Amino acid sequence: MRVLLTGHNGYVGSVMSRMVRAAGHKVVGLDTYLFEDCTFGPEGPDLESLRMDIRDVSEDDLVGFDAVIHLAALCNDPLGNMNPEFTYAINHGASVRLACLAKAAGVPRFLFASSCSLYGLGSDGFLQEDAPFNPITPYGHSKILVEQDLARLADDDFSPTYMRNATAFGVSPRLRNDIVVNNLVGHAFTSGKILIQSDGTPWRPLVHVEDFSRAFVAVLEAPREKVHNEAFNVGRTSENYRVRDLAEMVLGAVPGSTVEYAPGGGPDPRNYRVDCSKLAETLPAFQPQWTVRKGVEELHAAFQRNQLTAAEFAGHRYLRIKNIQRLQREGRLGDDMRWVAGVPEAFGLRPSAVTARV
Repeated sequence: MRVLLTGHNGYVGSVMSRMVRAAGHKVVGLDTYLFEDCTFGPEGPDLESLRMDIRDVSEDDLVGFDAVIHLAALCNDPLGNMNPEFTYAINHGASVRLACLAKAAGVPRFLFASSCSLYGLGSDGFLQEDAPFNPITPYGHSKILVEQDLARLADDDFSPTYMRNATAFGVSPRLRNDIVVNNLVGHAFTSGKILIQSDGTPWRPLVHVEDFSRAFVAVLEAPREKVHNEAFNVGRTSENYRVRDLAEMVLGAVPGSTVEYAPGGGPDPRNYRVDCSKLAETLPAFQPQWTVRKGVEELHAAFQRNQLTAAEFAGHRYLRIKNIQRLQREGRLGDDMRWVAGVPEAFGLRPSAVTARV
């Protein structure tokens, strides 16, 4: 297949682009490159890509693709809360517009990176895909709105699938340390302290960034009738953990570390466990390879290999909201999340399709 992958230069996309290509597909990326200099370790091979804001995509840009994998979004709760108006404009409005254009361009499949965060205030029970939505952030709510609008577009010629991903973890060329497992390991490695911001009781479903990508490949290659207009919780049912359990795993992997609870940390209202059996039963080709425990060891080894420092860990490179704030402080990025000088001026490149590194 010829696949357009939006957000290919991000934390998940820089891993997924490699894995989709490894499965034998032609991948073209599309990204606004907000995190281009947020690299960790060696970068990947060259990838044909469009340096473009998803709000500016045209129908012509989408002609000739067999599928769109849509990852691009303002990607976590703190960033979404910083400017809810543009969270909705990008995560909801631009996503639905992209799907409408893809349908008009004759793209038959659309894989949408939704999120288990739409369950929000869950319970201690395991949530399946028919569980009620209860989001508590603009990010989680935006994912619901996109799913609902894409369902209205579904027909014989356009087949959307909603991938409700668990919280990702693991090593990536565009590393993020603002997600729970990566954050706990990073704190332990750079300070010796495993810092828990809550009381440690909330449940989190977790999925390694490579298994996240494997799930998309499985859906991409699945018979249409198995995935048409369907939602899937992405991860393994066995990989739901309380935050305090994650801390114990890190404690066992990082020598000399200790667990520390932030003063005044209470129960986090984001608390949910998810049942991922639908994906496993529908698509047995999806064979996840990672557990959180293995991922903790992988991260620790990578931090050692790359000699991650405390300043780097706490700086803009690996914390998305800090990088956005830095770009805005430098006058390069506007409040509307657009490059002030335009992409070509900001990066010294032409505004046409370019070959970029992922």
